[in-house]
Amino acid sequence: MLLLLAALLSTACGSPEQPAPASGPSGDSIVVASTSWAGAFAVAAGARNVTLVAPATVPHAPDYDPKPNDLAKVATADFVLYAPFDSFAPRLKEAAGGHAKLVELNLENTPQTIHAEVTTLGQLFGTPTQAAQWLADFDKRYAELPAGLKSAQRQPPPTAVAQVFMAYWGPFAGLAVKGTYGPEPVTAGQLAALTAAHPTVVIDNAHQPTNLDIPGARTIALINFPGADLNLISVFEENARRLGTVISG
Repeated sequence: MLLLLAALLSTACGSPEQPAPASGPSGDSIVVASTSWAGAFAVAAGARNVTLVAPATVPHAPDYDPKPNDLAKVATADFVLYAPFDSFAPRLKEAAGGHAKLVELNLENTPQTIHAEVTTLGQLFGTPTQAAQWLADFDKRYAELPAGLKSAQRQPPPTAVAQVFMAYWGPFAGLAVKGTYGPEPVTAGQLAALTAAHPTVVIDNAHQPTNLDIPGARTIALINFPGADLNLISVFEENARRLGTVISG
């Protein structure tokens, strides 16, 4: 295994005399993304040639254990995208070598973060027009979805507690988040405090569920990672659908 990985790293680093693979604007750059979430940001920015290290079907992609053939994907990449919470990011960065540009992303499904990251990637890829158009479409859809949720909201509005990485989905749906938990296991004291907030909704992380049991509260598991289509807008549409089932009662 060590010999195989050494050979991989040697291939990835290449020789200074080897020409870099051709790349250019209009989404032609070769992009390797750590997960489907990072890949979706790349697609939103205009990239057309995106390969994933962790398959989109992995339940919790940041904990994926890449094989040498997974890391070999970076050998011909122009850009390697990853998030700091990807446990395999150090190996990915080591394997990159060569001419690939490493890009650390702030992955968060909030409009502010999405705008900042997609705009930056569009500039890196030479696709600012495509990135701007996608962001315009995203803004329109983002405005529509919460409006539909709030119009269906029963009175008084539900309150929520949320897994810390999913808390921003509460305001998206018009829910007041009264407390957060995780990613560490919830202690008895934390559970007592969350229960004392009397939430009617528990927003859990579908990729790494905690399955809290709070009397009187209904648990809804939401997603952050898109599927194999790398469609970030579909994440918002799916979560809006799931949230609608508890908001409308």
